[in-house]
Amino acid sequence: ERLVSFHISSMKSENKTPIFLVGCPRSGTTLLQSLLAAHPKICSFPESKFFECLTPTNNYFAKQLGLASRRLKPRMQVFFDEIKRPELLKTMPNSLFARDYPQSFINILNNLTRQQNKKVWIEKTPGHLFCIEEIEHYFPNAKFIHLYRQGTDVAASLYEVTQKYPKAWGGQPWDIERCIDLWIQSMCITNSYMGRSSHLAITYEALVADTRTSMKKLCSFIEVEFSESMILDYQTSSVSLALSQVGRTVNSVIKSKNSEKFHALLSKEQQKITIERIRKSNAHIPISASS
Repeated sequence: ERLVSFHISSMKSENKTPIFLVGCPRSGTTLLQSLLAAHPKICSFPESKFFECLTPTNNYFAKQLGLASRRLKPRMQVFFDEIKRPELLKTMPNSLFARDYPQSFINILNNLTRQQNKKVWIEKTPGHLFCIEEIEHYFPNAKFIHLYRQGTDVAASLYEVTQKYPKAWGGQPWDIERCIDLWIQSMCITNSYMGRSSHLAITYEALVADTRTSMKKLCSFIEVEFSESMILDYQTSSVSLALSQVGRTVNSVIKSKNSEKFHALLSKEQQKITIERIRKSNAHIPISASS
């Protein structure tokens, strides 16, 4: 009966503006998501990785034909299990083609948001940064929040987490060069979208230094009124969003830990490589970023 009622309500799904929180992994996206999710009108969920898994990555012909990836349904089952709604997998299409899935997924998020009496939802999957073109193809009205963090700290944090949890990061620990590469690639993408009204960049450094100002700016972008609950209750909302077994956690106190891991975890040679690579990359804070 629950499944039937959800399916019927999905047919009447209210058209909400899709909002995606993206950025290089280890930039503080879980903290920012927890702050946003503590708003009484904002709904958020664990990482869905929907668009990361929508199309095949290693099969050129399948991608050219527009086929959906075989990874999509198993990944969605994990996501629905995490939000304790495993039956929702049955509401998704049974199609070979990728184009048939995005609207169904958005309808599900719309309805979950409506059922919680919330106004908007925010989907946080850092890797969706690399899927923006595809997301905008399906949803031209989508909005994107980009979170940016100093490159040396992101590289050090990526290096640490991939050493501790290699299985969750492709099976092998990353060397420092790979960590730097991901940050540079991410920054190039973020900078390419700045200046567009549907994209807003926030720096991690500004977020932790003046959380209230950053959240007010975000609320204006999302079109909801600022609420003190975002700062007071973010630890509560983080419980359902963090995933400690892969290193995704939220600290009990909002404060910058910049440079701590960089100096503690990386050798002098790794530090030198990181600083030189980042300097030569000419990556910079997006012009519209909060400062």
